[in-house]
Amino acid sequence: MVLEKPILIDCRDHLNGRLCSVVAKELLAGQKIILVRCEEMVISGSLVRNQTKYAQFRNKRMNTNPRRGPFHFKSPARIVWRTIRGMVHQKTHRGQAAIGRLSTFEGIPHPYDKMKRKVIPAALRVVRLKPGRRYTKMGDMANLVGWKHKELVDSLEDKRRAKADAYFQKKKAGAALKEKAEAACAGELAKVNEVLSAAGY
Repeated sequence: MVLEKPILIDCRDHLNGRLCSVVAKELLAGQKIILVRCEEMVISGSLVRNQTKYAQFRNKRMNTNPRRGPFHFKSPARIVWRTIRGMVHQKTHRGQAAIGRLSTFEGIPHPYDKMKRKVIPAALRVVRLKPGRRYTKMGDMANLVGWKHKELVDSLEDKRRAKADAYFQKKKAGAALKEKAEAACAGELAKVNEVLSAAGY
């Protein structure tokens, strides 16, 4: 594997465990990774099943002083972060360094909304989960177990999508104008294009 500049992954419609295992392996190899839209990630199984499993997990606590842990995160980004932490052997120095290369976010915050996002085909729900099987959105489950910012993230995402659509329409109109202009002066540019192609352009 060749290390690149930080990789930005869009978690929408990815299966939680499969995506996290791929990300953990890359982190241990030295790659920096940013996960966005963690609330859109999915877990196989119905909402009721996953809610029950999370309720059982929340019962696991220190008997004498629960403030010492284990800590039960409620936001999707932290739930994903904790899942990956369990896959990088975090009690070693190497594991600590690996988890330090990871950033997780709900929605797509400012610097990352203008960057190219990637997907992991091996972790996509449409590829991995049999059609008709039930699945749970991470944001819906988190909302039921005490995450308080679902509506806020949804409204911010709506705004971001509206801005992105306006930008795309403007870009499309510009491309259409350019194409029209090139077609209009194709005859004039024929000689120029011949010289350019001869020069290897």
